[in-house]
Amino acid sequence: MTSHIKSYLNSYTNAATLAFYRLVFGFMMLFGLVRFASYGWIDKFYIQPSFHFTYYGFSWVKPIGVYTYGIFILCALAAIGIAIGYRYRLSAIVFFISFTYIELMDKTTYLNHYYFISIVSFVMIFLPAASCFSVDVYKKPEHAFSQIPRWTIDILKLLLAIVYFYAGLAKLNSDWLLRAMPLKIWLSGHAELPLIGHLMLKNWIHYFFSWFGAIYDLGIVFLLINKRFRLIGFAFVVAFHLLTALLFPIGMFPYVMIVSTLIFFGSDFHKKCLEILSKALRLPSILIDSTKKYIPRFRPLYNFSIVFLSLFLLFQLAFPFRYLCYPGELFWTEEGFRFSWRVMLMEKAGYAQFIVTDSKTGKSIYVNNEDFLTRFQEKQMSFQPDFILEYAHYLHDHYEKEGMTNPEVRVNCHVALNGRLSRPYIDPKINLADKNESFKHKDWILPFEETIWGL
Repeated sequence: MTSHIKSYLNSYTNAATLAFYRLVFGFMMLFGLVRFASYGWIDKFYIQPSFHFTYYGFSWVKPIGVYTYGIFILCALAAIGIAIGYRYRLSAIVFFISFTYIELMDKTTYLNHYYFISIVSFVMIFLPAASCFSVDVYKKPEHAFSQIPRWTIDILKLLLAIVYFYAGLAKLNSDWLLRAMPLKIWLSGHAELPLIGHLMLKNWIHYFFSWFGAIYDLGIVFLLINKRFRLIGFAFVVAFHLLTALLFPIGMFPYVMIVSTLIFFGSDFHKKCLEILSKALRLPSILIDSTKKYIPRFRPLYNFSIVFLSLFLLFQLAFPFRYLCYPGELFWTEEGFRFSWRVMLMEKAGYAQFIVTDSKTGKSIYVNNEDFLTRFQEKQMSFQPDFILEYAHYLHDHYEKEGMTNPEVRVNCHVALNGRLSRPYIDPKINLADKNESFKHKDWILPFEETIWGL
């Protein structure tokens, strides 16, 4: 066993694959950041709101007013640095920190692919991705390598495999497979599409999409790693993600996944792409023609990186299953739901009316959420318990400053899940101002009283 591991860690592959991935990853991130800014979302999501929902343990990560634009500019510059391989290690570190800071500024904008980008950019800090076709190599030809350790590419493949396979496992639930929920709701909203719109109302289409989605996520990686079926697999990738981009508002995620899966192709493909690009831009041959093997300059640090990234991968494999530590229905409580590759599994809608009571006088007021939250924030808050709790504490602090004595905050909240009738969500007798966020189960969430079978 040990000899096999050593043999694998000492095996090499062409550096063109990692260089190509670095190039497309960097430019995709740049495009995504420019797109985000062009839609005015920096102002809408981070500057206009007076209150921001934060992640537990990261309440100190907040927008910094108009200077928030500077974080995005810094992140965009780092993305360019990654793409062209200029001061690559520094660029990768700056991108990871700035992008993750952006992701953590407001929980309202959480998306699975933001998390994916954060962990990929973190791993890339440790990889020799600038050994080929980079500004760093042009400036210092002695750092050019044509062969790099195989594991530096396989780790990125494994991260992609986790996203797909875990997303497939999550779809093996009774709502998705037996009720075609929530696709039945979402697809029916696209009846106006030309040519295929009428199909979106068909029950068999809802089930076909549900079952195909689960099979696709579970099996696509096995097609991509098999040379005989790779082109078929990639055709499925392109078709699947372009269709999801058409039907669902999930931003850059489909395109990020299409480009990322190119890493499964053989190194000959990536080298050919770099050669074409090199000729088109009339770049010097040293960028891709080195014949040297990568040799780490600091062997102890290199060995530490291998151990550290191995532990990081184990964490990524285990972390999505933390929901097993909590009682109750996961889709209802959402305890352990985020950061677990549960993509597009729920349609939830809620209504939350907060009542703030002066504990001394007993006088109560009903809160108009629009006085404190944007419509998007209010929508997200109304069905997510950690949002509800954080907002309740914000209301407590606000009304205490307004002169109330130790304000008590309660909520009448009803939530509908995957087409079911709306039902009570939070115990209305509980003073949420007395409850603190933690990793413990939130026992003030009312029981779902149904079972959604699945993983």
